[in-house]
Amino acid sequence: MATLHKMTLTCWRNFQGDRLNKQLFFILRALHKSAASEAFEVSTAGGETVPERLTPRNAGEKTVVKTLKEMPGPSTLSNLIEFFWRDGFSRIHDIQLVVSVADRDLVAEVLRAEGVAPQRANMESWKEYRDMRGRSTGLISAEGEDWLRMRSVLRQLIMRPRDVAVFSDDVNKVVDDLIKRICVLRSQDSVGVTVFNVNDLFFKYAMEGVAAILYECRLGCLENEIPQETQDYISALHLMFSSFKTTMYAGAIPKWLRPVIPRPWREFCLSWDGLFKFSRIHVNKRFAEIKSQLKQGEEVKGGLLTHMLITKEMNIEEIYANSTEMLLAGVDTTSFTLSWASYLLGRHPNVQQQIYMEVMRILGPEKAATADDVPYLPLVRGLVKETLRLFPVLPGNGRITQDDLVVGGYLIPKGTQLALCHYSTSLDEENFPDALDFRPDRWIRKHSTDRVDNFGSIPFGYGIRSCIGRRIAELEMHLALTRLIQRFHIRMSPITGDVQAKTHGLLCPAAPIHLQFIDREK
Repeated sequence: MATLHKMTLTCWRNFQGDRLNKQLFFILRALHKSAASEAFEVSTAGGETVPERLTPRNAGEKTVVKTLKEMPGPSTLSNLIEFFWRDGFSRIHDIQLVVSVADRDLVAEVLRAEGVAPQRANMESWKEYRDMRGRSTGLISAEGEDWLRMRSVLRQLIMRPRDVAVFSDDVNKVVDDLIKRICVLRSQDSVGVTVFNVNDLFFKYAMEGVAAILYECRLGCLENEIPQETQDYISALHLMFSSFKTTMYAGAIPKWLRPVIPRPWREFCLSWDGLFKFSRIHVNKRFAEIKSQLKQGEEVKGGLLTHMLITKEMNIEEIYANSTEMLLAGVDTTSFTLSWASYLLGRHPNVQQQIYMEVMRILGPEKAATADDVPYLPLVRGLVKETLRLFPVLPGNGRITQDDLVVGGYLIPKGTQLALCHYSTSLDEENFPDALDFRPDRWIRKHSTDRVDNFGSIPFGYGIRSCIGRRIAELEMHLALTRLIQRFHIRMSPITGDVQAKTHGLLCPAAPIHLQFIDREK
């Protein structure tokens, strides 16, 4: 880390004359894999390991806290080669960034020390876009008091399992359409069993499911002909993620440099324009329906969006922003997890059979599961947890320290960006024996003292800044996977090889996953 600290100081001096250029400093500081690798027993990209965790030096009775200058880290040159020559941006889940914390207990230490409004990471590009367009921040992009207020409103509606359970019927209608779509897609295969690139299918399922809850309407994502406004949204979302390598740092490019390198910022803004446009259409549509009902003296009933519009605990711009960000956060995250889960089931038919027997025992061949059934399906729940352990959608989580913090014997100054490396902790043999094995049953408690430490795998985050849409995502995944296993043998297509993960904004399959869906005998 001495090398890392020397470099960051040098970069700071070079850029201190221009506030906008200081943002480039954070890019350079971010290009440091395994900043705490030696301190926290994590292998570097080159495979070197450190035999023991560094602990505070003892001087008599006193414990000496070490500084960032004493923390190990790679050289500037090695980082430039790693990221720009070896395409390290697509392997960020393997290459730990910034001041990286990849030890379960130290991750717990950081998260338990958080205040009432933790700061996730640098969101300046998101805020600049919203200021430029005169738009509000939402729950993902907001900080401080604004974030606390909006979180307080939304957590009352979708944080508790019993609140989300009421959406079971809505989600099951989307699952019905998912099954029909699988039957259509496989009929287009010459053999009549293969669905090609299942993530495209699950992307549309997730979008339809989130919208059914969030917008209280159907979008037609699983139809043969997708409505144009829905297709426009899909295009905007693909633009955001397809150009992630450039747009992720769009806000760090100085304004004076944008005319020379216009594409990152232009695409960043175009993608957000499309996402906001879509949300405004559907929010305004429901708002008009509510006004019409009130004008005619009718009782207004509805779900999440109706509640936000009627209670007016958030203004209309905040509703637009939260609807936009919640839909953005709920589509790819769910679809990638369903893709990985189906892939793992295809690769492990014995595990799939165990889960199938559980589903048959609880539901039989016909009954569609609801949220009330899920507690009695521990292997289905374990399937989702194990998939997210092996392939966490967010391979790391960012925090900016709001106070000076001592972690692992090092003083981390206020304002330092931390990377909590969940991909590393979830594959650590100390946290999960046989960590590379796919074992959904590891999440089932055999007796009262048996437990899996939450901080080893926390794909939805922890504490007050954990994912507010967790219960919705889990409901969509549990109900869809239960029905898929109930209805089909899921098998690997011969043209699907060993699919690796890559970082593309989120942790996603590096190659298309093609699967066979074969009807089970009733």
